[in-house]
Amino acid sequence: MSVLPLVFTSGWASGINAYAVVLLLGVFGATGITDEVPASLQRTDVLVVAGVLFLCEVVADKIPYVDSVWDSAHTVIRPVAGAVVAALLAGESGSLPELAAGAVGGSTALMSHLVKAGTRMAVNTSPEPFSNIAVSTAEDLGVAGIVTFAIFHPLAAAIIAAALLLLGMVILVFLASRIRRFLRRRAQRHEENRLAGTGSHWPLD
Repeated sequence: MSVLPLVFTSGWASGINAYAVVLLLGVFGATGITDEVPASLQRTDVLVVAGVLFLCEVVADKIPYVDSVWDSAHTVIRPVAGAVVAALLAGESGSLPELAAGAVGGSTALMSHLVKAGTRMAVNTSPEPFSNIAVSTAEDLGVAGIVTFAIFHPLAAAIIAAALLLLGMVILVFLASRIRRFLRRRAQRHEENRLAGTGSHWPLD
């Protein structure tokens, strides 16, 4: 069976939480649950680093505004991780060229990352922190559930991931006004900080 469905699903999940994807796939491979995970993802050092970074993301992703900073820092990391994981999966399977798999995984990760980042900007316009916690927890559980499901039912998991990606893009359109509001607030905050820093260097009369 082609590894393409697993490549697509891992790409979608990497755009949301790349460290969770690496950790889950590595654990599934190391424990013998699946033989489709390459040895490079099962290495102890890779699992330890992925586990530590996953814990960092779990915390940062639930703090208002910190989550958006974290997302900005991962605009490159998540798509690259999605591409690398996809290429490794294809190399292990041999049923799909690694370059093609990397392109699918990377582009899918980029799209799901943009959906995640945009949704968080909209959520951050709410003054209470509980929305962030709820959305972040749902994302964590969703990634874990879909990646686990993909190991046993790759095609069905890919269909679900595609549906969630499409749904997220549609929701993003409806949240456009909130996203613009968040960006205006952030720009205003940066300008206020810049003026405050400039004012602190003005000479006293």
